[in-house]
Parts: sequence; C-alpha cells; structure tokens
Amino acid sequence: MSVPSTAPAAAAVPVRAGRGLLLHCGGPLQSWGHHSHFNQRDTAAFPTRSGIIGLLAAALGRGRGEPIDDLAQLRITIRVDRPGVLLRDLHTVGGGLPASETVTTAQGKKRSGDTTTLLSHRYYLADAAFTVAVTPASDTPGQAELLQECATALRAPRWPLYLGRRACPPAGPLLLGVFDDALHHLVRLPLAASAPRAGSPTGVVEFVADQPLNRLPLPDSTRASDPADAAQPAARINDQPATFHPRLRTYRARPLYRRTFTPLPDQWGGLGVDYLACVAAYLDQALPAREGNPG
Repeated sequence: MSVPSTAPAAAAVPVRAGRGLLLHCGGPLQSWGHHSHFNQRDTAAFPTRSGIIGLLAAALGRGRGEPIDDLAQLRITIRVDRPGVLLRDLHTVGGGLPASETVTTAQGKKRSGDTTTLLSHRYYLADAAFTVAVTPASDTPGQAELLQECATALRAPRWPLYLGRRACPPAGPLLLGVFDDALHHLVRLPLAASAPRAGSPTGVVEFVADQPLNRLPLPDSTRASDPADAAQPAARINDQPATFHPRLRTYRARPLYRRTFTPLPDQWGGLGVDYLACVAAYLDQALPAREGNPG
C-alpha cells in the first residue's frame, strides 16, 4: 500500500536542449495509476513519472527494493499524441469458492456467505498514444551514462515492460532513439494520430512535464499557448517515487506543467503502418547512426 507524502519541490529548471531518449508509449490499453486505493484503480490521463521510472527500472533489471535515486532525477516531458478513451473494467474476485479459499479480511479471517465476492473497478486508457522524452536533470557524466544504460536496456529489457499495469503490454518497441536534442525532436516527430478535420478542436496537442515548458523549442510557424502560463505549475501530482519497495512504497508530490500547440499539417503521421512509415522516414533523416537510430 502506498504511503503518500509531500516534499518541497525541487528548484524549477527550464526546458533546454540536451541529449535524451524518445519513447513511444502506445498499445490497446494503458493504465497509469494516480491515486488508486483498494477496489478503485484509476488511471491518469498520461504516463506518470512513477510509471516511466518503473518501466526504466524494469528494463534495467532492478529489483523493487533497489535504490532508484538516479532514475528519479531524470526529467520527463510527454506529448499527448492521442488521449485515448477512458474505459472501466469491472472485476469480481472470490466468488464461487469454498470458504477456505475466499479473500482474507483485514482481521485475517475468511469471508463467507454473500460477502465472498468482491467487486473492483479498474480504469484504462484505450487506444491512447504518447511520445515521451527522458532527459538528464543536469549535464553530469553520471546522468549521461545512465541514459545510455537505459537505451541499451530498452532494446533488450531484463524484465517484461508494460504501460502502467502488467495487463498493458506496448504495441511495439518503446525506444525511438537517442537524440542529441531530445526536446527539439519531441516537438517535431510525427504524431501517432490522424489529421483532424478543419476547425476541429482535436487539432491541438498538449505537452505535460515535470519542468517549466515556456522554453519548449516549438517552431515559429505553429500556434501555441502563452509561454508565461507554461512557466507556472498548472497543478501538483503525487507521482514522484522515493522507493518501489513493496512494503515501503512511497510517492512525493511534484509540480505539473502544461502547454499546448497546433502541429503543422504534415506532422500528423496517421495510424498503424502509416505512422510507422512516417516515423521511419523522420528517423532516417534526423538521426545519424551514432545517435541510436533503431533502423
């Protein structure tokens, strides 16, 4: 059971150019737990810091009790390509079993009669897609080496990777590449979405991050929300992990920053094979082999 706590926010570091990883988080279902408790298992509208850090830890083969201090320092900026549709799944547990095999109560006893069946509501994002930039908090040798280790691990993960919950495998490889200017490419990489109809509000794409977005390197030709608003936290979210230890799992609050922009018409990459072809063409042009082009 998680033990939420609140810690002073780290000093705000403006978005800046820097080497980093780009990940594609897409699949039939995703579920990024935010404040789930007991029989209500919710999902955030985007990948959480704890979810992405846990994914990297799994790729590296770190046990739940091992330190994650280095991973917790990484910066995460997310582009919402497709927000998906919120799906609720009703689960039943314990029904039709002998009394000795039913769910154990908090008092250590077994349920009986009409109380043997428990209901839980689990929420998922269906058909969502996100592009995630993972960048160092500072230009230190340790952070640069950590990013390279993460890239290598994502290509051949030690343990299976999933999008929040174990029931949510990714639709394909997560790592798009290692980029010398990850945020520049995060803004310009083709979107995993079809072009909206003219005048549709769905033509606006959102970024969410753990750092101010007022210096996000958006093209001058695009329309974007006020950078002054993007420099201030839009909310606080309790998803900064201190440890994944099963008995000591702890999360701290941190600021959440948002910014929106309208992509250029040729940035909509479409779905399925069309999107993969657009991304492959972009990577062939934008990434020299030394930067980690998976192609």
